[in-house]
Amino acid sequence: MEESRLPPGQYVPRGRPVIHYGRVPAFKPESWDFRVFGATASGEEHCFTWPEFERLPRDTRVEDFHCVTKFSLMANEWRGVTPATIMAAAPPDPGVRHVMIWAEYGYSANLRMSDFAAPGTLFALEFEEKPLSADRGFPVRIVVPHLYAWKSVKWVRGIEYLLEDRRGFWEERGYHNVADPWREQRYSYQEEPGEGPD
Repeated sequence: MEESRLPPGQYVPRGRPVIHYGRVPAFKPESWDFRVFGATASGEEHCFTWPEFERLPRDTRVEDFHCVTKFSLMANEWRGVTPATIMAAAPPDPGVRHVMIWAEYGYSANLRMSDFAAPGTLFALEFEEKPLSADRGFPVRIVVPHLYAWKSVKWVRGIEYLLEDRRGFWEERGYHNVADPWREQRYSYQEEPGEGPD
C-alpha cells in the first residue's frame, strides 16, 4: 500500500530523518510575530503575535511527506492552522496568484496560490500529537505535502502575497519552481514553459 503512494524515485527510510539548512533558530515568544504582507486586499500589513497565532483554530491532517533527497515519510499527523484561516483574517488582493513563505534568517520558498490553498497544506504547530521539535520547525512550519519538502518551510515568520511569481531560496539555487514529486520536478533545468517566473 505504501509503495503505491510513493512518487517515482522515492523510498521509505528507517526512522524519520530530519534535514534543514543552517542552524536551528532560538524561539523568543515575546518578540516573535507572523506577518502577512505584500498584495493584501486592504493594502496593509497584518501581524499576529505569538499568543494571537497560537489561539487560531487548528485542524489535523495526515499526509505523506516527500524529500527531494529521495526519502518519503508516510502518514504523518500534523496539526495546525489552515491557509484559509490566515486568508480569512488577512485577505489577499484578488489578483494574487503566488505567495512567498518567509522564515527565520531570510529563508524563503515560493508557492502557486493553488498549492498554498490546497486541502493538505497547513501551518503546523504539532507533529504526531506533540508540539513541533526545534529541528522540525518549532514553533511554526508550513507543510505542503503534495510538493517536495523544501517547499514545507520550517520556522515560518510570514507570507508575502505576490501578483507575480518570484523564486525563493532553493529555487534561486537551481531547484524546480513547482516541485511536484510525481513528475520528479527536482531541478530548474527540467522546467517547462510557464513553470517558472523567468
